[in-house]
Amino acid sequence: MSTAPAISIRGLQVDRGGRTVLPGIDLDVAAGRVTGLIGPSGSGKSTLMRAIVGVQNVAGGTVSVLGQPAGTPSLRRRVAYTTQSGSVYDDLSATENVRYLARILARGDDEVRRAIDLVGLSADADRPVGGLSGGQRHRVSLAGALLGTPELLILDEPTVGLDPLLRRDLWALFDRLRDGGATLLVSTHVLDEAARCDEVVLLREGRLLATTTADGLRRETGTDDLDEAFVRLIERQDGGAA
Repeated sequence: MSTAPAISIRGLQVDRGGRTVLPGIDLDVAAGRVTGLIGPSGSGKSTLMRAIVGVQNVAGGTVSVLGQPAGTPSLRRRVAYTTQSGSVYDDLSATENVRYLARILARGDDEVRRAIDLVGLSADADRPVGGLSGGQRHRVSLAGALLGTPELLILDEPTVGLDPLLRRDLWALFDRLRDGGATLLVSTHVLDEAARCDEVVLLREGRLLATTTADGLRRETGTDDLDEAFVRLIERQDGGAA
């Protein structure tokens, strides 16, 4: 089995609006794992994800995805990406949204139903997306991303707006996808979700604070509370400032 990382980033710099958003990041994301990209809003998580899928202009550095440069056309069927807002058409139903993507990927209705069922939207599959909640809209987008069993899933805040039960079910789905051989990079600003990840990457103001595990973070900071652990890591990074 190959031990090559699914994603390899060296010296990634992104400038936007006259300021540096990512100042030269080095990062490897292991294959066949669920890696959490953890950090507060505005820390650069979405920018990093856009660079990985090849839709972000970069000022420097390299990003390799599944052994190829990010954005290589042949990666389009191997990598799935969902944004924070979700890419859906409000006037179409959930089924129609996913079916539209399935036609692009030459997938049939059985695959459409499977994807909708995976994200728990079967009961609302025929409702116009414009009448669904924010969390449901995001799950429609996720269903589209699951078409064709991609090797790598880049998921930007997929649990935002979901109640605790749906969050639990979605993380169980991520585990099943990983167990089936997929690699997942999942961003969140909810620190307790770090405990659900195999590895965590902690990001703050565009800088990597640590690449570790939830247990490793607890040990390093001497607290079981992950929110407090993140605060302690920041204070250590800032030289102990309160």
